Amino acid sequence: MLWRDVIELLTPVSSRNSYGETIETYPNQKQVFANKKSVRQSEFYQAAAVGLRPEMVFEIQVIEYEEQPKVRYGDTVYHVVRTFSKNGEVLELVCSRYPMEGGNG
Repeated sequence: MLWRDVIELLTPVSSRNSYGETIETYPNQKQVFANKKSVRQSEFYQAAAVGLRPEMVFEIQVIEYEEQPKVRYGDTVYHVVRTFSKNGEVLELVCSRYPMEGGNG
């Protein structure tokens, strides 16, 4: 299988700045090869029924994923809504857009 895209798997760390505001940083970033896919229509409507808005699906190798809750693709950070393994080797990460906070992502 060809891996056409590169994503970063993110593990956020929350802290407070001098104003007492909570900020998130991503000191633990893992760059992996992936395939970007569109969200299937059925997936979109099932998620919308429970208030979620999946926007992107990334396929990665199962061995690469360590339960990271966020993914960066380009300049956008996505929240991992759910994962699904097709065959024990390839894992789909169903993601929704995650607003950047603190400007340091």
